[in-house]
Amino acid sequence: MASKPGILTDWPWKPLGSFKYVILAPWAVHGTYQFIAKGPGKGDFGYFLIFPFLLARMLHNLIWISLSRHRTAKGNNRIVDRGIEFEQVDRESNWDDQILLNGTLFYVGHMAIPQASHLPVWRTDGVIITVLIHALVVEFLYYWLHRALHHHFLYSRYHSHHHSSIVTEPISSVIHPFAEHMAYYMLFAIPLLTTLFARTASMASFLGYIMCIDFMNNVGHCNFELIPNWLFTIFPPLKYLMYTPSFHSLHHTQFRTNYCLFMPIYDYVYGTVDQASDGTYETSLRRVEDSPDVVHLTHLTTPESIYHLRLGFASLASRPHSPKWYTWIMWPLTLATVAWTWICGHSFVLERNAFKKLKLQSWVIPRYNFQYPLQWSREAINGLIEEAILDANQKGVKVLTLGLLNQGEELNGNGELYIQKHRDLRTKLVDGSSLAVAVVLHSIPKGTSQVLLRGNLNKRAYAIAHALCARGIQVNVASKDEHGKLKRSLNGKYGGNLILSTIYSQKIWLVGDGLAEEEQKKAPKGTLFIPFSQFPLKQVRKDCLYHSTPAMIVPRSFNNLHSCENWLPRKVMSAWRVAGIVHALEGWNVNECGSMMFDVEKAWEASLRHGFRPLALPAM
Repeated sequence: MASKPGILTDWPWKPLGSFKYVILAPWAVHGTYQFIAKGPGKGDFGYFLIFPFLLARMLHNLIWISLSRHRTAKGNNRIVDRGIEFEQVDRESNWDDQILLNGTLFYVGHMAIPQASHLPVWRTDGVIITVLIHALVVEFLYYWLHRALHHHFLYSRYHSHHHSSIVTEPISSVIHPFAEHMAYYMLFAIPLLTTLFARTASMASFLGYIMCIDFMNNVGHCNFELIPNWLFTIFPPLKYLMYTPSFHSLHHTQFRTNYCLFMPIYDYVYGTVDQASDGTYETSLRRVEDSPDVVHLTHLTTPESIYHLRLGFASLASRPHSPKWYTWIMWPLTLATVAWTWICGHSFVLERNAFKKLKLQSWVIPRYNFQYPLQWSREAINGLIEEAILDANQKGVKVLTLGLLNQGEELNGNGELYIQKHRDLRTKLVDGSSLAVAVVLHSIPKGTSQVLLRGNLNKRAYAIAHALCARGIQVNVASKDEHGKLKRSLNGKYGGNLILSTIYSQKIWLVGDGLAEEEQKKAPKGTLFIPFSQFPLKQVRKDCLYHSTPAMIVPRSFNNLHSCENWLPRKVMSAWRVAGIVHALEGWNVNECGSMMFDVEKAWEASLRHGFRPLALPAM
């Protein structure tokens, strides 16, 4: 929102919320019906094509968002080395409003202007006229409109909303108040209406003009330099006819230079070119890929989780992962992404962050939850993880954390497989179990005298049982086999605090993977379920409390965090991921993986010292 919102700031369909696309439904249905009823020969193909064209614009923009986020995460050719926050993602989540406006204007124009019906597919004269009018009229008028929008009166009421995004993403280009968009569409309508009334318009000139505007808008706001220098060497005048991402990025950091739409010629004519334009361009082109200090190696979870990645849908990635009904209707695309990840043979960079002096990245193994337990796929998954570790080692990464199932005991012995195979690794491997255990222990309410330990036993379960028994807290186990294993691991110490019990009367349950829903139903009302597992417990009781999986709130100084880690809330990070960051900050020159358990309290105190904070208990 602008600092002093003016009239017509909000979009007319804002009250409709996520149902705003219904305003196009009558037009789309009518166009489809006419095309089918009259047949391809008599029906107006251009009228029918409007709605698919709008969908194509959305897909075009989504591809640009993903490409930009991937490239800026890797770092090569990045222009502005700063981060964005959740506030910017929320502010830019209505980027599709301008597509609704475009569709509405196209439909109304088709009905109101007779010349807009039955346009030919191509007319060369119309395309040439569109290009010339854009260069000589639209670009000139836009330049002066843009300068006017930077006058304090209009800037505070309208254009400041756009400039709230100092570090831009492709879709930042269309984040404006409604009134400002109307002014832009009046400009863009000049070549379109001119060709209509001159009877030289075609579907190619209309649709191509809008797609070119989208393309250049996305180029200018993508925050990585992609225009090669050889283009300007071959054709020097191009410098005045096409801007570069670095040219426009200076407008967002300096504000009162580089006002052009897409053609810098008017900035050169009127002396508003930023003096740093050429230097910023050259510097961005030479910028190499980042070398991170810490890498968090995660993987995909459900097939739909690819939409919730930072490289997927930005608005979904900025919220905790939860099932969405509309992802079911996208199953063909989902199936295609599953096939792609199956073929994909390398991990990829998902996210970059910065904290204190550390450069952080998250990498993704292109495999899903359901693939990890499969015996025949383990070798391939281990190969992907091993390749990522060796790549990190080559890049000089200090610490690599194994997230989610990448540290499975049956898969690779909690990471010990890689330590044994590559004894000369400089990169330290961390499975984060010590901090996860610490988070669980400090999530137990004070004054608790007994807990029930349920779920599959693993190194975290053993560590939790040992710590609680040592503190004099009674640990109840419902399985005779699990009780025997835990008791043997205690070696006679504190064995009196380990109880075999099938009463299920305890109000604090510490749960891992494998807890059946039927067992949850045996818990008394008001029970607090605290998971020590990587994945959250399915909530089947409305009269009980469910704590998050082990996680911590990140410090405010944590930079460029604008997506949620799986199901965790905003600004919250899994204990396994935090453990790697703390490990690097403390400079601990040891591996924390395999059967070894790092000092639990030492890891906890170090995380608090660096500003990480525990999550509060959930409320009923």
